[in-house]
Amino acid sequence: MNSYLLSAYVLVWPAISAVVLYVLCRGVVKDIRDARREGRDLV
Repeated sequence: MNSYLLSAYVLVWPAISAVVLYVLCRGVVKDIRDARREGRDLV
């Protein structure tokens, strides 16, 4: 049973990490577009 949990963890965490990275990148792109549209600096 323990090896099944470890295998599931090893296989699932890259997918979870990819989803988090996608959400972060989507937010940054939205902020960049909003800043360009409003004519202000991003930082």
